[in-house]
Amino acid sequence: SLLTLLFIFVQTKSNIMKFSDGLFQQIAAETAKEYPDIEFEHVLVDNMCMQLVQKPEAYDVLVLPNLYGDIISDLCSGLVGGLGIVPGANLGTEGAIYEPVHGSAPDIAGQNIANPTAAILSGTAMLRYLGEINAANSIELAVKDILSKGQSVTSDLGGSTGTKQFADAVIDLLK
Repeated sequence: SLLTLLFIFVQTKSNIMKFSDGLFQQIAAETAKEYPDIEFEHVLVDNMCMQLVQKPEAYDVLVLPNLYGDIISDLCSGLVGGLGIVPGANLGTEGAIYEPVHGSAPDIAGQNIANPTAAILSGTAMLRYLGEINAANSIELAVKDILSKGQSVTSDLGGSTGTKQFADAVIDLLK
């Protein structure tokens, strides 16, 4: 739940993009007043990039306009192994969408070379959202087991396993 989080960091480049990013910063600050138990801080997006590389563990929730969110998610993906690993979620008040941070990757679709980890973990996040905690935990543990052993991993992680073989390895662990 968002209510248990300590800090929300809103990032903009409002010192340069005074109107668009300034408005985003203003609305975020006004909205933050409605949640006094959650700390709010504004950070310039370029500074946040440096901070995330130096001490990523210091940040709970990052709130950004779409362009900066895309850039920051790619930066963070690089810190943990690449785009093929990071799940994504877009949460709204009436629904949610789950997808890998990298999106659909149409340039490698159907070639059996994509790392399906991000798609699988996006699915586990969706399962949690739907209340299917046990199913989500089982799938996530299977993925973690494969990744920790370094067996059956795709080329982006130094292996030679294809997309289908990785997924089959996850399925085999679930049986």
